[in-house]
Formats: sequence, structure tokens, C-alpha cells
Amino acid sequence: MRFRHPDGSTVHLAYCTNVHPAETLEGVLAQLRDHCEPVRKRVGRDRIGIGLWLAKDAARALVTDPAALRGLRTELDRRGLEVVTLNGFPYEGFGAEEVKYRVYKPDWTDPERLSHTTDLARLLAALLPDDVTEGTISTLPLAWRTPFDTARAETARTALTTLAQRLDALDELTGRSIRVGLEPEPGCTVETTADAIAPLTAVDHDRIGICVDTCHLATSFEDPKTALDALTEAGIPVVKSQLSAALHAEHPHLPDVREALAAFDEPRFLHQTRALTSSGLRAADDLGEALTGDALPDTSPWRAHFHVPLHAEPAAPLTSTLPVLQDTLTRLVGGTTPLTRHLEVETYTWQALPPALRPRGRSQLAEGIAAELALARDLLTDLGLKELP
Repeated sequence: MRFRHPDGSTVHLAYCTNVHPAETLEGVLAQLRDHCEPVRKRVGRDRIGIGLWLAKDAARALVTDPAALRGLRTELDRRGLEVVTLNGFPYEGFGAEEVKYRVYKPDWTDPERLSHTTDLARLLAALLPDDVTEGTISTLPLAWRTPFDTARAETARTALTTLAQRLDALDELTGRSIRVGLEPEPGCTVETTADAIAPLTAVDHDRIGICVDTCHLATSFEDPKTALDALTEAGIPVVKSQLSAALHAEHPHLPDVREALAAFDEPRFLHQTRALTSSGLRAADDLGEALTGDALPDTSPWRAHFHVPLHAEPAAPLTSTLPVLQDTLTRLVGGTTPLTRHLEVETYTWQALPPALRPRGRSQLAEGIAAELALARDLLTDLGLKELP
């Protein structure tokens, strides 16, 4: 979906396909048919954007077979889908029964992460619509926090510098400008937007910036204005933003609140949980750890890294951090010039929701994703952007 900003530029809105597990090219083509096109039809548009997730095997198949790449581009066009951004964070196995810490491998100290991200950039340059010259890719924020030392930090910096050089060369070759954004996430060596400033300043290249995920921002209790103003002051570009909402528990000491939170403690994904206290942020690596241990005080609100559907507020006594998303979006695109032009709804946890809340079949999932896109569309038009055909 495209929107005209009051400054005349185009802002793109997509939804991320990592909600539909697909490790192979055949799986990607099937998800376009079975999921993405039905979402487009429910949104009622001739064309919508998707933030494509290409796992290792799918990406490699496309890189090594130009005919397959042309076939994917044709299939996107045929189904009314366009790609201006990729989710390059998960490498493989995102549809496994247990993902947890595996999603952080390989990290930016492993040459394979550089190789894979380079492949994604080349593919995106070929998949961009004919009238679009700028693409974006989100990637993991260097590494999980352990083990990570000065030597590993330097290895990661060197890899990102090499990536920037490759993106320069790709632009010269194709005329397509691809940028990559580190996506701060709780528990990683770059947990917050503030943590991103030093390593990105060290790389010092405008093709490498930040991806602001509003669930992660909220989970770490970051203030959107403070965070985005600091990035602007440091000259760090917001490459893209993922529109998502976290779980919020105002009174975690109450038994009914803990019972409600426990329903979201599932075995597939890591749900880092945070509490903001007078002495700073307290952390638990997973929701179950927070509920059963003493890592977090229960005298102040908790937030958990669980991407809840944007349009569906969790049942009381829980809420979502949708207001943080709204405040962030206002700062990102509500000004005289947008800070980013690529927005991506990223609720990948539909099938990890408590059983009573999970969609029953493809149709209900498509309806839910379409409802999220409709909410995001309304937020954008409320900010003065005009939806384009």
C-alpha cells in the first residue's frame, strides 16, 4: 500500500510474511497464493506491499537461478503484490516448533550473515517495482548479548562496513539503492535505539542504519520522542520501521494478571520481559522466567516481547502498547518530512497466541492481517497521508 506524504514523497506500508512459515522457494510461492493474495483481496486493493522473508534455502535458490528470480517477480506482479522491503533477521527455521535463541544465529560475527544479507540485497534490487529505486532490509542487532566482547564487536563492525561497500557497488551496477537497518531487540547486544548509536556511528555509512520495531521499543520502555530525536541528532537513518505492539501488564503482582500473562508463555518464541523501576530497567529473558522467578519486581508494570495483533486489544487485565506505536508513527511520518518511508506490520505470533485467540484456518488469518493493515492505514491517513491507488 502506498501513501502520499504532504511533502510529496511516497510512504510504503507492507505486512511481513514471516507469519507464514516457508523455508523453500516453493513454500514462498505457495504463501503468495494461499495467504498474501487473499489478504490483498480482503483489504480491497489492486496492490499491496509485502515485507518478504526469504529463508536461507529460498534465497540461495533465487540467487543461483535467474529464471527462478524472474518467475518470482512475475508471480508477485500477477497476484497484485509488491516488495520494497525484506525481513533479513531470521536466517532459517522460523517456523520450527521451538525458535527461541536460534533466531540470533548466525550473527554478525559469522561470515554467513554477511553472505546471506548480501544475497538478500541483490535479490531485493531485482524484485523492486519498476518505479521504485530504494529498498530496505532489516537485520538482527549484531548478536545476542552473550558471548560478545570487544573482538567480536570489531568483527561485526568490519562485516557491516564490507556490506556497505557491497551496497554501494550494487547501486552503481543496478541503479537501486538498498539500505540495511539493525533492529534493536531486548536481550541483544543492541537492545535499544540508544545502544545502536555507537556501533552505527563506528560504521559511519548512510546505507547502514536502524529498523525501529515499535514492540521492541515499548518492551524496553523507550520513549519514542527521546529515541528518535537521539537518532536524528546522531545522524543515524531510520531505514524502516516495523509496526508492532507488546503485552503490557500494569499490576503484575495480582493473581489474575499473572494468570493472564501465563496464557502467553508458549514454547516457540522468546518473550523477553522487562520492568521499569526507579533504579532502571530489570530484565528476564523469557516470560516464564519472569513469572516463576524473582528476576523482575512485581511492584511496577511489566512489558513482554509478544507481538500481539494491532487491532485486537488483549482481554483485561492485560493491554497492549499500541499507544507507543501511535506515538512513534506520529514522530516518524507526522512531521514535515518523514523520517522513514518504509513501514511494515510485523505480527508473526498469530499461531503462538493462546489457543482461544488463534485464527482457525487461512481465512481467519487473512481477515486478521487485513484488519491490522486497515488500522495502520487509518493511522497514516489521520496523520495527513493520502492513500494512493
